[in-house]
Amino acid sequence: MSKNLTVTSSPHRRDSISTQKIMLMVIIALLPSVVASAIYFGGRAILLIAVCVATCVLTEFICRKLMKRNQTISDLSACVTGILLALNLPVTLPIWEAIIGSFVAIAVVKQLFGGIGQNFANPAIVGRIVLMLSFTADMTTWAIPKYYQASEGVITGATPLVSGDSSYMDLFLGNVGGCLGETSALAILIGGLFLIVMRVITPSAPISFIGTVALLTFITGGDVLYQVLAGGLLLGAFFMATDYSTTPITEKGKIIFGIGCGIITFVIRNYGGYPEGVSFSILLMNILTPYIDRLTMTKPVGAKYPEKNKEEVSK
Repeated sequence: MSKNLTVTSSPHRRDSISTQKIMLMVIIALLPSVVASAIYFGGRAILLIAVCVATCVLTEFICRKLMKRNQTISDLSACVTGILLALNLPVTLPIWEAIIGSFVAIAVVKQLFGGIGQNFANPAIVGRIVLMLSFTADMTTWAIPKYYQASEGVITGATPLVSGDSSYMDLFLGNVGGCLGETSALAILIGGLFLIVMRVITPSAPISFIGTVALLTFITGGDVLYQVLAGGLLLGAFFMATDYSTTPITEKGKIIFGIGCGIITFVIRNYGGYPEGVSFSILLMNILTPYIDRLTMTKPVGAKYPEKNKEEVSK
């Protein structure tokens, strides 16, 4: 038996999973919401999704070329960003505005900070917020389901969070006004459960996020089920509050992250100037993620950290 040992840096074991495979599973999980958006909002929904995906991929390709770095468009992360951003937009949004949001998401939020894994916030979230602040009127114009079949001139209406008059069944199936991907709770749940079963995400953040909103709504006497099904809570909880790069690593951290998102969402929904607070809550908690990781970081068994020298302390 040879006594020679080969010393190498970690990782010492590698899993067969890759970024591309993870992103592919996320895309598969988003397909039910894409199909639901096409059913309720027609061909323009698919056009908007295609434009966002194409712009994100092209922007990433150009950015990597300009920065003289290896191309990363094959990892499908830009496709995921494009789909998520589109699902957070109203179907009537002008195409050129969707292009701006996609450019901001990839060029500013993702590539400017070094690419996938190094961005401080979820690119799709920031892209949506930039559009919300820049083009508020267009971002808050909601088409009614199957507006393209309407014989009358009225094709827009209030979202369920504003009107408060939608049935639970309509909210569950998606037969309500809103962003492309947030209307059908059924489609989102199918995708979210798929990601949990495939172990792409853990249920810690989604459950704590949704649970916090539900608990606070119950305490204040609100309609718990309505608040959970309406708006972008489910989409944000399953697909954006679970982003690897911008959410905590530890399970305790994920729970803290979800609770924080839930509190901020509840406050904005009930006391803020916007009817929805999911995007803002996730962005604010993204900023706190490094501190949450530091707070919940586990100490390796048997590890000892050197104490400060008394002379250093005295200085």
